[in-house]
Amino acid sequence: MFRTALRNILAHKARLLMTVLAVTLGVAFVSGTLVFSDTVGKALSGQSAKSYDGVAVAVTSYGQTRNEDGSKEGEPGISQRTLDKVKALDGVATVAGRVSGFAGVGDENGKLIGSGWANRGSNYAPVKDGKDPQYAFAEGTGPARADQVALDRETARKGAYEVGDKVRVATNGPVKEYTLTGVFTTDDGQVNAGGSLVLFTTAQAQQLYLKPGYYSDLTVAAKAGASADTLLSAIRPLVGENAEAKTGAALADEQAKNIEREMGAFSTMLLIFAGISLFVGVFLIYNTFTMLVAQRTKELALLSAVGAKRGQVMRSVLTEAGLVGVISATIGLAGGIGLAVAMRSAMNSFGAKIPAGELVVAPGTIVTGVVIGVVVTTLAALIPAWRTGRIPPVAAMGSAHLPATAKSLVVRNVFGSLLGLLGIGTVLLGVGQGADGKYTVAAGGFLLMLGLIVLLPLLSRPVIAAIRPVLEKVFGVPGKLAAQNAVRNPRRTAVTAASLAIGLTLVTAMSVIGITVGKAVDRMSTDKLKADYKVSMAMGVGSLDKSVAETLAKAPGITAVSPQTATALKVGEQYRATSGVNPATIGELLNVEVTGGSLASLGRGEVAVAEKTAKSQKLTVGSVLDVTFEDGKKGRLKVGAVYKDLEGMLSPYLIDDRIALAHSDTPYIPEVYVNTKGGESKASEKAIIDALGNNPAVNVMTQQDMRNEMGGMINTALNIMYGLLGMALIISVLGVVNTLAMSVFERTQEIGMLRAVGLDRGRVKNMIRLESVVISLFGAALGVLSGVFLAWAGGTTIAKSIPHYSLVLPWDRIGIFLLLAALVGVLAAMWPARSAARLNMLTAIKTE
Repeated sequence: MFRTALRNILAHKARLLMTVLAVTLGVAFVSGTLVFSDTVGKALSGQSAKSYDGVAVAVTSYGQTRNEDGSKEGEPGISQRTLDKVKALDGVATVAGRVSGFAGVGDENGKLIGSGWANRGSNYAPVKDGKDPQYAFAEGTGPARADQVALDRETARKGAYEVGDKVRVATNGPVKEYTLTGVFTTDDGQVNAGGSLVLFTTAQAQQLYLKPGYYSDLTVAAKAGASADTLLSAIRPLVGENAEAKTGAALADEQAKNIEREMGAFSTMLLIFAGISLFVGVFLIYNTFTMLVAQRTKELALLSAVGAKRGQVMRSVLTEAGLVGVISATIGLAGGIGLAVAMRSAMNSFGAKIPAGELVVAPGTIVTGVVIGVVVTTLAALIPAWRTGRIPPVAAMGSAHLPATAKSLVVRNVFGSLLGLLGIGTVLLGVGQGADGKYTVAAGGFLLMLGLIVLLPLLSRPVIAAIRPVLEKVFGVPGKLAAQNAVRNPRRTAVTAASLAIGLTLVTAMSVIGITVGKAVDRMSTDKLKADYKVSMAMGVGSLDKSVAETLAKAPGITAVSPQTATALKVGEQYRATSGVNPATIGELLNVEVTGGSLASLGRGEVAVAEKTAKSQKLTVGSVLDVTFEDGKKGRLKVGAVYKDLEGMLSPYLIDDRIALAHSDTPYIPEVYVNTKGGESKASEKAIIDALGNNPAVNVMTQQDMRNEMGGMINTALNIMYGLLGMALIISVLGVVNTLAMSVFERTQEIGMLRAVGLDRGRVKNMIRLESVVISLFGAALGVLSGVFLAWAGGTTIAKSIPHYSLVLPWDRIGIFLLLAALVGVLAAMWPARSAARLNMLTAIKTE
């Protein structure tokens, strides 16, 4: 029976090709993801471990803590005195004090170099022979004066900077100009992630980021023979309770675990899409083996007639599937390795540099790829194989094709109906749960999709019958025959359409939700924002300096300025998010709809409360709140106004910005809103940029820029999802090709008869093409309808968290999806249609 299975594979190479491709793509996606994750994880872990080479102990300070009465306790960092004590310990070779924060460098056009979130500044700390062991200088030396800096090599290259050039560097304060003294290489992870690193003198870095004479971190190198654990025990008492000391080895292990966790989350996302691809591939494999079994009815019946037992016949088909799985898995593994190499190159080309390292193909990856390939193929072929054992020997003398029994279809339809109703009920239950119903809706969506897949044979007949008159009228005989062929074997049509339905359900659902969220954000910007410009840190990372609002308020041509200072008030036992704003101008910059009192009350030291918060806290204009400010000081604030919520723009509590600044040592100011005399214009934007000293770390955005930024993020996310789901759709196309090709083979005699009675080659091609388009559109239409339903249900679970959320149906994209499905049908039919048209009619008529 094994030899029989092997011969059948060799005899049906072309028919099994699409199955091999489908499994190969799925296995390649899975193994590629695992190889990529292992390779990048090992490279990053190796880089992290390298960055701790020579570090026996590392100390990190948590800074000062604040007592209940608002007083501060402890030192702002690790003092020079503590550093000297650590340095004096037995076994300590060197101690380097570190301090760091945000620093951005502009290129020749003034644009920020690097990714924003990974742009850092630190200090050059020579500890031995006038050198800092963490940095290897390719050119020049480290900075020695306050007006000097050094840059990492990649940043210097991007900015076309050479030693001796003037470099404009921005922290969260005004931009300053420094002289470049050196260019260095580093194993710093953030630099390798596409960021930048600027080295200042220690005194300058302390002035910018902490306080003169203090460090945020210490790195301790041990003398030869000294134990890191012994040093750790000696250092801990010296650094106090507000600092944590760990060995370099422990930190390297910790970092490696963090990298493994982050890569694991990334891998999980990719593996979900790989799973979807394999799930779609199951239908193709199932369809292939179902048709192969049907076409070999006589052969399998003869095997039973000459003594083969039911189990042996069944095992021969499963062996066939297993061998196909092994071949597919082997090819898929090779493809996965190539995919991992391509993904690594792609990330490097996008600026996210991955450290050099060998390609990691773990034994577990190989086993996983082979097991997935074999198990998926074998399971998908299980039902067709089980049916082979039920073919009676007498079938060897009858027709080559045995139709499905009515009983099996009735059982299938009842089961599918129950599954579909359960899915719809679960989805509606999730809708009723509101924000807590996300997972319920997802579970219901999965059950609904399973129900639809089971019910597709039942649905295919009435749906295709409804469009048959149109096909017949427009395309004549080929259209009529195409519609009849599409419903002749409802099981086959259903399995072929299912793969497209699954892919388009996911694509449509994501498109509808993504575009709806984008429109909600757009409406929020349009309805709530009156300001001409928003000023923030580049990439939205970090806080603006309080001098930004002060500078802009004095600049010519600027009519209104208000910062949005993020702070907190403790009201009762809970801290409440609070915004510090300019009472005189906030009404000109944001559409704050006051329902009680006046915003002018903020200037008198009162507080404004959002309407929802006021209702939940039973507050009205005139209510008095006992509050604790950010610095721990207590006070009483009178409610001077109640306003409609501006979620995403303002916090539920508003106070005068001067009060917020008075109670914060390091205020967090994410944005400043600005109106100009001439409104939005190139001249107005230039005036703001010039007022801020052409600071590369500061971003000036118009209302349209803000809408584009959010829309761009949503579109990028959608495009990534489309790309990942593309694999499933490719497999869907293979399924349509395979079904049509085998259907043409199955109907060879019929096509010969049609040719004999006058159907020419062109109309034979049209018949096959139209059949393909009908099946593709049937699956696509069900997918689109299911996707819209699930998008509506999923949207209800997030609607309350997104102001102005209202379901938007992107008819243009839905139309494109349906057109693409029709195109898929046309392309998938090219080879089968050509094969059908080239059949010799006399030979075909004689075919059994």
